[in-house]
Amino acid sequence: MDSIIVRGGSELHGEIPIAGAKNACLTLMPATLLSDEPLTLTNAPRLSDIRTMTELLQSLGAEVTSLQSGQVLAMSSHDLNNHTADYDIVRKMRASILVLGPMLARDGHAVVSLPGGCAIGARPVDLHLRALEALGAELELKDGYVHAKAPGGLKGGTFEFPLVSVGATENALMAATLAKGTTVLKNAAREPEIVDLARCLQKMGAQIEGEGSGTITIQGVDRLHGATHPVVTDRIELGTYMLAPAIAGGSVECLGGRMELVAAFAEKLDAAGVSVEETDRGLKVTRRNGRVDAVDVVTEPFPGFPTDLQAQMMALMCTAAGTSVLEEKIFENRFMHAPELMRMGAQIDVHGGTATVTGVERLKGAPVMATDLRASVSLILAGLAAEGETVVSRVYHLDRGYERVEEKLGACGAHIERVKET
Repeated sequence: MDSIIVRGGSELHGEIPIAGAKNACLTLMPATLLSDEPLTLTNAPRLSDIRTMTELLQSLGAEVTSLQSGQVLAMSSHDLNNHTADYDIVRKMRASILVLGPMLARDGHAVVSLPGGCAIGARPVDLHLRALEALGAELELKDGYVHAKAPGGLKGGTFEFPLVSVGATENALMAATLAKGTTVLKNAAREPEIVDLARCLQKMGAQIEGEGSGTITIQGVDRLHGATHPVVTDRIELGTYMLAPAIAGGSVECLGGRMELVAAFAEKLDAAGVSVEETDRGLKVTRRNGRVDAVDVVTEPFPGFPTDLQAQMMALMCTAAGTSVLEEKIFENRFMHAPELMRMGAQIDVHGGTATVTGVERLKGAPVMATDLRASVSLILAGLAAEGETVVSRVYHLDRGYERVEEKLGACGAHIERVKET
């Protein structure tokens, strides 16, 4: 198992290319199950989660070929020979539940294990199931599996999500493309990944309107055809690397970044004393002068502050001037990084879904342990601002969502290396 070693104290200068979005790619890949024609994704990130989704699709009979060092995924589901997504694969990643809607819509039956993923709260799949039931699916939970069928095919319907759910919106959106009649999804998620999925499905022949708003309308079609589609820029990776010069000092240009992907986040950086400028190639981030100022954060569905940037933002606030309050409203149990940051000298008080952070002049390097994907990179960011050496263990979490972190930060002057644990 690998560890990442960070030696703090160096400003960052240079540029960092931002990969395609993990969460978008994991949603786009199951869309191949909706058609018997090829679907090709470009700008794909090279991550362990992508390999897991590849393994899952292949287990169902889909062909998935990785080209151009993994940045192009050529897929075909012309010969699906299995409609059961096994626990051994699904348990590794929550996004595996996204094969349910497409298989059910195309062939009228599917059996999918309840998913796994990061341990950041219950994250139930009930909204996925209720949305599919609104389209006529017959569902039964048995022995940890969802047994779904729609003997006469799915039928258009109206479903209003009681809570905004990105995954459930994606599952319902894909399923509705082949349902008979019109489907209306209300209080739908508005994330860029939803818009990206809709654009891909439209290229495949789907009739979709309203993506990016709270109401999405889908007119079902008889079949979808093949397409080629570029994966949207990863706004979470973008936000993460925008924080690197904010924490360490210096100036970094994030190539491929777009302001509309991270507007609420960029506003918080500006309030903290970090400038974000749009360039011809992306976003340039510069810490203005000295310590950043404390700012309060409340996580919200898009276009609000992303829950997936909360841990990284906490790392910045650990050395800010003043006291900040971070309120987590998306997932419970998502402050597991706080005790690890405290091992580095951070002053953090957690009560339920709220963390109060009193900034200190300087963090101190320490051995710390990654507890989930975003927590792992927050500890690396904290290490950039720490005195001495920080050793982050259990970085297999990191590899689920970030490719070549040590190379990207190292190219900008960070003292960082990956080592094999013996």
